[in-house]
Amino acid sequence: MPHTTNAPTPPPAGTLHHVEIWVPDLPRATTEWGWLLESLGYTLHQTWDNGRSWRLNHTYLVFEQSPALTHHQHDRCAPGLNHLAFHVPTTDEVDALTEKAISNGWTLLFPDRHPHAGGTHQHAAYLESTDRFEIELVAAQT
Repeated sequence: MPHTTNAPTPPPAGTLHHVEIWVPDLPRATTEWGWLLESLGYTLHQTWDNGRSWRLNHTYLVFEQSPALTHHQHDRCAPGLNHLAFHVPTTDEVDALTEKAISNGWTLLFPDRHPHAGGTHQHAAYLESTDRFEIELVAAQT
C-alpha cells in the first residue's frame, strides 16, 4: 500500500511569503487594516507587543511599529511601496468594502474617476489610510 501524507502543498515558486509594513501607530493600523484584511479572507496570524500579522493561504502581511522607525509618515510617492492591490470577487463587494473603508478612516482617492480610475475596463477602488498607505480593491474581471 502506498504511503500517503497530509502535508500541505508547498506554495508555488515566486509566491509572496510575506510583506512587512512599518507603521507609526500600531493600534490605529490594527483598527484600519484588521477588519479589511479579515473581510478579504485573512485571519489574525501573530500578535506581539509591536506588531500584528494576518495570513491568507501561504502569504501573510505584517504591521509593525518598530523602535527603529526613522520617519513617522509613509510617502507612497517616494521610492518604495506605492500600494497593495487586492482581488475582490465582485463589483458589489468592491463597493461595499469601499463604503466600509471610508467609515473606518480610509480616504477614497481619485473620487472623480471612481470606480474606473484604473480605466474603463476595471472596477476598482483606490483608498488611502490615515498613515497614507494606499490600497487598491479590484473586482474580478468577468
